[in-house]
Amino acid sequence: MPERTLNVWRGDASGGAFTPYRLQAAEGMTVLDALHRVQAGEAPDLAVRWNCKAGKCGSCSAEVNGRPALLCMTRLSSLPESATVAPLKAFPVIRDLVTDVSFNYRKAAEVGAFAPRDATMGAPLYQEDVDRLREFHNCIECFLCQDVCHVIRDHEEHKPRYSGPRFFVRLAALEMHPRDAGDRVAFAEQNAGLGRCNVTKCCSEVCPEGIRITDNAIIPLKERAADRYRDPLARLLGLFSNSRKDA
Repeated sequence: MPERTLNVWRGDASGGAFTPYRLQAAEGMTVLDALHRVQAGEAPDLAVRWNCKAGKCGSCSAEVNGRPALLCMTRLSSLPESATVAPLKAFPVIRDLVTDVSFNYRKAAEVGAFAPRDATMGAPLYQEDVDRLREFHNCIECFLCQDVCHVIRDHEEHKPRYSGPRFFVRLAALEMHPRDAGDRVAFAEQNAGLGRCNVTKCCSEVCPEGIRITDNAIIPLKERAADRYRDPLARLLGLFSNSRKDA
């Protein structure tokens, strides 16, 4: 393979710039492999987060040529001779390619845990339920979907009341679980900012696990929220029911 140039963002919260590193690429080398070679030579202080090198831990998320990707799953051979590697834009930079993704852990805590229905725990769980939920549990929490989501990426003012696609997946997994007792539709609508998502499917496009985030999680949640909060007949029946209770 020919020599390659990686233009790597170097800096911290106060600012930074791209630094070019020239290296001889080996067959099958990934961007993470190349960054390790840079660390072993010119830049031993380069900060990059990684763990498994197998696309399953979600640690090495970054932006390669402006697109969110896992560094360990992005081959140098798939890139032009000169490529850029930058930190996730949606989250604050700590140093170099390492960002502060604690926003996501705060949102995870807001969703809450599985809340079992006591009366259903002995009932059978059908295979169709398992098949529907399995896709959602493939999430590796790389947060690439969070990074590409325009609400998180471009609207800091919405973050306090917007959870983002990763947590819409979590909410859908709980809402569609026949044994979960939580009111996940109400939380998605009133607390997680579901209505701010405009279903562009950009989150699905960058998911390394191929989860159909928009089609299988976000749209079904929106449909259930619409049935409950925006269906005029349902609202009329709700008002009628409440008036009878007050009588």
